[in-house]
Amino acid sequence: MAHFVRRTVGLGALSVLVLVTILLIAACGGGDEEDYAASQSHDAHESAPTAVLAGEHSETGLAGKKLFAANCTQCHGENAIGTNQGPPLVHQIYEPGHHGNASFVIAVARGVRAHHWDFGNMPAIPDLSIDEINQVICFVRELQLANDIIDEIPAATPC
Repeated sequence: MAHFVRRTVGLGALSVLVLVTILLIAACGGGDEEDYAASQSHDAHESAPTAVLAGEHSETGLAGKKLFAANCTQCHGENAIGTNQGPPLVHQIYEPGHHGNASFVIAVARGVRAHHWDFGNMPAIPDLSIDEINQVICFVRELQLANDIIDEIPAATPC
């Protein structure tokens, strides 16, 4: 009986996780792609930062900085300031209340359709493990903190 209860509870938690993932995907997709993109896009030059403070980083954040440089800088720029190929991550749009850590994990692991900017779809970055993705998230959150996008690192962030 105890095995059945543990297994049922485990399946319940898995079901909730699957439902949340489906809701996140649905929130970013569906409908007429052009209408959705047009209604959600922003002028990259309208609100993109012109400078980003590097700030101080934890050991995890420094590891994330190296991974970011190797995997993300080409599109998101040095210190996540953005480029003509990808949006700035040091931006209010990517604060935890709008794009939580799970959004970053999904974007890196599965890719994501363009929905806030006009840079095109982001491809998956398949060579990063979940631990490495979390290190990159830590780096980005620490940049956001240094640049007053957030007031504190969210408790769920693995820094």
